[in-house]
Amino acid sequence: MSMTSRRNFLLSAGAATVGGLVSGSLARASTGYWVAQASGPETPNLRLGFIPIVESAPLIIAKEKGFFDKHGMTGVEVLKQASWPAARDNVVIGSAGGGIDGGQWQMPMPHMIHIGAITNNQPVRMAVLCQLITQGNGIAIAGMHAGKGLGLDISGAADYIKNFSASNGRKFKAAHTFPNVNQDFWIRYWFAAGGVDPDQDIDLLAVPSAETVQGMRNGTMDAFSTGDPWPYRIVADGIGFMAALTQQIWPFHPEEYLAIRADWVEQNPRATQATLMAVMEAQQWCDDPANREELTRILSGRAYLNVPVEVLTPPFQGNYELGDGKPAVQDFNAGPLYWEDGRGSVSYPYKSHDLWFLTESLRWGFHARFLTDLDTARRLVDEVNREDLWREAAQALGVKNIPNNTSRGTERFFDGVVFDPQDPQAYLNSLKIKRV
Repeated sequence: MSMTSRRNFLLSAGAATVGGLVSGSLARASTGYWVAQASGPETPNLRLGFIPIVESAPLIIAKEKGFFDKHGMTGVEVLKQASWPAARDNVVIGSAGGGIDGGQWQMPMPHMIHIGAITNNQPVRMAVLCQLITQGNGIAIAGMHAGKGLGLDISGAADYIKNFSASNGRKFKAAHTFPNVNQDFWIRYWFAAGGVDPDQDIDLLAVPSAETVQGMRNGTMDAFSTGDPWPYRIVADGIGFMAALTQQIWPFHPEEYLAIRADWVEQNPRATQATLMAVMEAQQWCDDPANREELTRILSGRAYLNVPVEVLTPPFQGNYELGDGKPAVQDFNAGPLYWEDGRGSVSYPYKSHDLWFLTESLRWGFHARFLTDLDTARRLVDEVNREDLWREAAQALGVKNIPNNTSRGTERFFDGVVFDPQDPQAYLNSLKIKRV
């Protein structure tokens, strides 16, 4: 990659901050809705998949509150997926084959689908269009480990975890819902920061959420990297406690994203802009505290998350009981946020965040045949990340203070480790537990 290309990828890494993103009510063009150019979207139809966790809220709200309809996307379907593997397989099939055009994804699933790394060597070009959410995740621990020092910093409990098999006949067992993506990264980072090698010292595997919780209940599962609403249920039902929220591990971290097949995006540029604008409006709606009660009511429905309202209410208020003697978290900004956070824009898909996910993939040796080095990672980010389309949609929507940089700048984790997107190799060099 040329120096010019790399400069275009990460301009002034330390300077990217975003202020208030919308001033007053949403601005409209002088003639009707923003997508309106007179011809409107090329198609009103789009099939988007979602997983029933709080990350899916902007897609659900865009449908339920009429934002898709408002922008001419009257045929959008928001379809519950049975699992992450099912979502992956359905986007390979595409809507023409009865699957989906895109939807909600853990990262870097879109990049790995794009190069065929998780689709049996069958590449399906993808376009990352926006980030849907920050935070809303945590590390849950089975109740049998209460009082053992399993909190944000587990360095004092590292020997307990590593020596667990000596007295229990099995290694300490931890789970996430899909390999080599967000929830796998969060729990790996947490273990490694405390001196526990997630590939050597424990058993770490992908297990469906319900099975994991049942395992925590019956004593066969010890830890779980999970998203809301599971943390509330685990603590409230006495199954276990929270070691940490991901907000504590990395405040305002990138979480899940909207990505759509690139062929659909290229064939339907106006429909893509309309879709983005609808999702952006939904994200703003979700972040308004006055709407959180209605948000929980909509999401709790059978067609969506199918959980009681009282299970969703605390996290959407930023209230988390951690258990095991830890002080409760009571901070709206520590819970799920969809449009704006303490670093600026949530919705804008920073290329620097894509680069962190791929750098972390290199750290653990994920997809080594496809992802060989940092230059390959940078090229992949440039192919998949369509922040340019986000900017165009934001401008049409009247968003103020659009990020002027594809990098959010330096990121700092709870253990003092720094990720500088201008020098990801220095980040890799600083890590004590890694596969590279």
